[in-house]
Amino acid sequence: MNLEGMIFVVTGGASGIGAATAAVAAESGAKVVIASRSADRGNDVVREIADGGGQAIFQRCDVAVEEDVRTLMQTAADTYGGIDVLVNNAGVTDRALTDQSDLEHMDVADFRRVIDVNLVGSWLCAKYALPYLRQSGNASIVIAGSSASLLGFAGLPAYGSAKAGLSVLTKELAVELSRYGIRVNCYCPHTIRTPMVEELFAKTPDPEAAMAKHVKTALVRRFGTPREVGHLICFLASREAAYINGVSIPIDGGTLAWRGTVDQLG
Repeated sequence: MNLEGMIFVVTGGASGIGAATAAVAAESGAKVVIASRSADRGNDVVREIADGGGQAIFQRCDVAVEEDVRTLMQTAADTYGGIDVLVNNAGVTDRALTDQSDLEHMDVADFRRVIDVNLVGSWLCAKYALPYLRQSGNASIVIAGSSASLLGFAGLPAYGSAKAGLSVLTKELAVELSRYGIRVNCYCPHTIRTPMVEELFAKTPDPEAAMAKHVKTALVRRFGTPREVGHLICFLASREAAYINGVSIPIDGGTLAWRGTVDQLG
């Protein structure tokens, strides 16, 4: 992929899929703005990109806070001269906020926080990036969906609701923004070994056994890597993907291709 000179804004860019996407984009010639609530981790990613010869800056941002988002987009444009690609990667799960995410016990404030970060935050980022994206000759928004956009998972009612909403928001924005030549697509990861996923498994009685069981739902019998997802994101943002618009693409090792576990396959 040739992303030479393109300007990326990556939310949730301090770790996991976001950090990997920032690295892949920078290696392919893009200038990257890494947004996160974690300044320490975000600046670490910036240093790693710079050590590899790439260009990146960090901007602290809580995507659920409107003024933070407005400042993020303005900073990106002021630093690099515009925005070509918005990667709405920031997210949080129910289990990251509470151990009681069932209907009876989950606090409404936790439910709203998950919706605000994942769904409202993506909408806010698109809203405030739009004036700059309209000026780009190859603009796109790439949104972090999930297998939870398409399936139900126990203990993730807010996360699943938000991710399902993002799948439809992708289509809504693709329709609305097509008049400006702005493409909008969604990636839906599942078995990707990220810090967020490891945190979820860490709360189980036997994390290694739980992860091994989880992998058995995938036809590719391992966890995916953040860089594999980063390559998909960068492809969707690239000129080579110019005819892909308004879709949600699973990257899940074949999890959604069937209903079962690999024990059944031998």
